[in-house]
Amino acid sequence: MAWVLDEMVQAEVDRLKRLRAMVDGLPSTNITLVGDVILDRYVHGWANRLNATAPVPAIKVIATDESAGAAAHVARGLSSLGLNPFLFSIIGGDEAGRSLANLLQDENISMDGVRVVANRDTIVKTRVYGARESLIDRSQLLLQIDEEPQSEMPLDVSQRLTISALESLSGASALVLSDYNKGAVTDEGAATLIAQAKKNKIPVICDPKLTGLNRTKDATCVLFEVRGLELTRRRLGHESSTETAQHLISTYSWDALVVLGGSQGLWLYTADAEHHIPCMLDDARQMIGLHDAAAVAMAAALSQSATLHDAATLAHAACETILSAEEGREVLDRRTLSASLDERAWQMQVSDR
Repeated sequence: MAWVLDEMVQAEVDRLKRLRAMVDGLPSTNITLVGDVILDRYVHGWANRLNATAPVPAIKVIATDESAGAAAHVARGLSSLGLNPFLFSIIGGDEAGRSLANLLQDENISMDGVRVVANRDTIVKTRVYGARESLIDRSQLLLQIDEEPQSEMPLDVSQRLTISALESLSGASALVLSDYNKGAVTDEGAATLIAQAKKNKIPVICDPKLTGLNRTKDATCVLFEVRGLELTRRRLGHESSTETAQHLISTYSWDALVVLGGSQGLWLYTADAEHHIPCMLDDARQMIGLHDAAAVAMAAALSQSATLHDAATLAHAACETILSAEEGREVLDRRTLSASLDERAWQMQVSDR
């Protein structure tokens, strides 16, 4: 007897194959990326004993490393897919800023749009991971240390950054605002950039903090985490996530809201529809970089005129590569993203037999 897939399953398998072909053939189009960059530091060690004076683990350090995070991580993801990110951001003139610049240059990402503020500290996040030696070879996050400037970003620096980013939009296929609320993206700057992107008929992908939703008005797509949507639902007093999503879409004139649920999957909300894409991973290991991966995938797909549903499906595949990776070390590339699409297509076909 011939193996015939359910029509809905076949449609999704066809979508995944179509996306795989798109990823394999992505042209080197320009993506304007404006946002906050962070130097991510990782400390790995053995946590075999407690401190002698307090009930906290004492870490024997065995390895340390650094990577470019936040908007810089988005730039790395875009570049690794073969796209050409124009990164516009701000770093300090300190050692961490130099390290961040060197990391980006090592991956051939242009620093032309990154402004250096001499007397300002670069944002650094240090995560300490520990595991019991010789027992379970799997570490867990024990501590996170955040270092960032205590003063507000000088307005003239942000304004000059916006002007530079505006100039790049004429040759861009998408605009990404990776807003960690650290000063690179301002209210006026976001409004100006989104308006110009809409005028140029290019998609806008926003990854905001909940306190910065006013900087997303008229965006094509906005990224949330599932807990962020739930907090917003409670604040607004709505009965359901769907009602909350549609309220936000109407209020801020978005085309879509993409909600990242980690091991719960991904939701795509539009003004009149809701799609849920379940996670098929047996073991979700970590979530660092989840938003960045989704932003990369949405920008890649929408820059090629993909539908919102196709773009969300690609974002889900990108998120699964992050969920299954080691702590904060995964950057998307064509190989990993294509493999994720292939694996999902295979699982859907097997489960429908």
